[in-house]
Amino acid sequence: MEKGNISVQTENIFPIIKKFLYSEQEIFMRELVSNAVDATNKLKVLSNKGEFKGELGELTIDVVLKKEEKQIIIRDRGIGMTAEEVKKYLNQLAFSSASEFLEKYKEDSSIIGHFGLGFYSAFMVAEKVDVITKSWKEGESAVKWSCKGDPSFTLEEVEKDDRGTDIILHINEDGEEYLEKAELEKLLNKYCGFLPIPVRFGKKEEHETVGEGDDQKTETKEVDNIINNPNPLWKKIPTDLTDEDYKNFYRELYPFAQPPLFWIHLNIDYPFNLNGVLYFPRLENAMVEPEKNRIKLYSNQVYVTDDVSNILPPFLLHLHGVIDSPDIPLNVSRSYLQADQNVRKITGYITRKVADKLKELFNTDRKDYESKWDQFGIFVKYGMITEEKFYDKALKFALLKTTDGEYQTIEEHKEAVKDEQTDKNDTLNLLYTSNEKMQSSFIKSATEKGYKVIVMDQVIDNHFIQQLETKNTDFRFKRVDAETIDQLIDKDVKLDSVLSEDEENKLKLLFEDQVKTDSNFQLEFKALTPHDKPVQIVRPEFLRRMQEMQAMQGMNTGFGDMSNVVVNTNHPIFSEKLLRMRSPEKKEQMVKTLYDLARLDQGMLNGEDLSNFIHRNLELLQ
Repeated sequence: MEKGNISVQTENIFPIIKKFLYSEQEIFMRELVSNAVDATNKLKVLSNKGEFKGELGELTIDVVLKKEEKQIIIRDRGIGMTAEEVKKYLNQLAFSSASEFLEKYKEDSSIIGHFGLGFYSAFMVAEKVDVITKSWKEGESAVKWSCKGDPSFTLEEVEKDDRGTDIILHINEDGEEYLEKAELEKLLNKYCGFLPIPVRFGKKEEHETVGEGDDQKTETKEVDNIINNPNPLWKKIPTDLTDEDYKNFYRELYPFAQPPLFWIHLNIDYPFNLNGVLYFPRLENAMVEPEKNRIKLYSNQVYVTDDVSNILPPFLLHLHGVIDSPDIPLNVSRSYLQADQNVRKITGYITRKVADKLKELFNTDRKDYESKWDQFGIFVKYGMITEEKFYDKALKFALLKTTDGEYQTIEEHKEAVKDEQTDKNDTLNLLYTSNEKMQSSFIKSATEKGYKVIVMDQVIDNHFIQQLETKNTDFRFKRVDAETIDQLIDKDVKLDSVLSEDEENKLKLLFEDQVKTDSNFQLEFKALTPHDKPVQIVRPEFLRRMQEMQAMQGMNTGFGDMSNVVVNTNHPIFSEKLLRMRSPEKKEQMVKTLYDLARLDQGMLNGEDLSNFIHRNLELLQ
């Protein structure tokens, strides 16, 4: 038996590795199984080159749980190691056999490891690690290396029937949760789900229905529990895949999610290597911001992270799917990204690819594209707000939806409304609603006037409107309740009031007494058509936007709920009824009712005021 010391600069190297090198304890499984994959891939390369002339046989990697012994074993039938290689690669930190092998066979292999430190993650969960290994080389003896998480080790010859390596973890107290089968399998699924070599975790039961009619029965059999898909969809050629293939893979990634709207297959090998599939998810509620961190980053099919904020622009972080690239720079523990020029190139490529795909869908089948717009439009709007280059491309396929269900590009909508909705100052006004139900009466007035109203009811639409107005000075947006219908598109047409000056003064006194208690309301008397509502509340566009933007930022607006109460002096209810009443009480009651109806129309009547309104009107019906 040979004894010696691992070549390190400090006695405290292992605590440093545990505390600072790895971000999460659980990645030990990723590192150790990845090493087993490397060892297996190396053997395949040697076989292809003719250097290994034996039978490859079964190359499946086994993860074995021995709960009673408090052991987890990772076993491969790869190239194994000689005693000299064990001393070289295990006893010298950061001397990676993967790097050395890549240099020698760089045209023939795709080896996962880079840094040579992954093996030592084992000591995050193990009080002792045994490595039993036998080299593929003829005449080499099997050896056992043991270490208890300090710089000392033992190395001795042992018996082993076949080539390959067993890594035996003697689990410490910190790692005892991984001695539970369900917990360990969860870990394997997360980190090893798409490794390129089959990974087996014991057996599982499969149920199969056999026979027909009365003879039909269910048979149960034990099969290998292969926890990974070694040939995932993103590694395949897009032209070989069907829509059903993409949908099935989506179900594999997100078993309980609704089917995706569509997808984009990323496949590039120059100037960097990148594969992946990005899915546009189906949103359950367009009013709710979609989830982030549903895209998983892999490096050579090894899971790295679900935080891809350094690769993708913000608007694409809400997509689902997978990105796999060996060219994305990772930190030494492969747990997060390091920004560099390659990352910026990848970001630009993915953004361009998404824009090209959306343009293709729009041009190829516009009807289908329109049918899905309500679901994915939020992604496009977010991209137009946050990405300058995407904005320019998206102008060709971003849609506006009108209240009558028509979908138009921005240019199409401008062309459709320019004759009716250009005001006296030659400004084109694009009318919109933020809530079709709440603003239905205003929408009806606008459409009866021949105007088109756009639906802008998503959480992002305030910012989207601001962005479009900033980029375009030839039009502005105005909500349907921003003005009375005569001023919504100001054509400089004035109506005369049917009331005399004395009658108007009497009307003003009645409404001033009622409205003066609401300090945020400005009272205004206008001569509208007799068909317009007698009293309505409008919310000036500028003040309302200022209030909403500040409220979203958690600020005190200082404006309260600034609105204008507009009394239509030409409505017959005033000239024919209210001003003819003799009872001051009845006049006051009618004014209150008309005012409350206007507040109700804007969703402003609630609490005690709403109760009083209901009670007052019930009394009138008795």
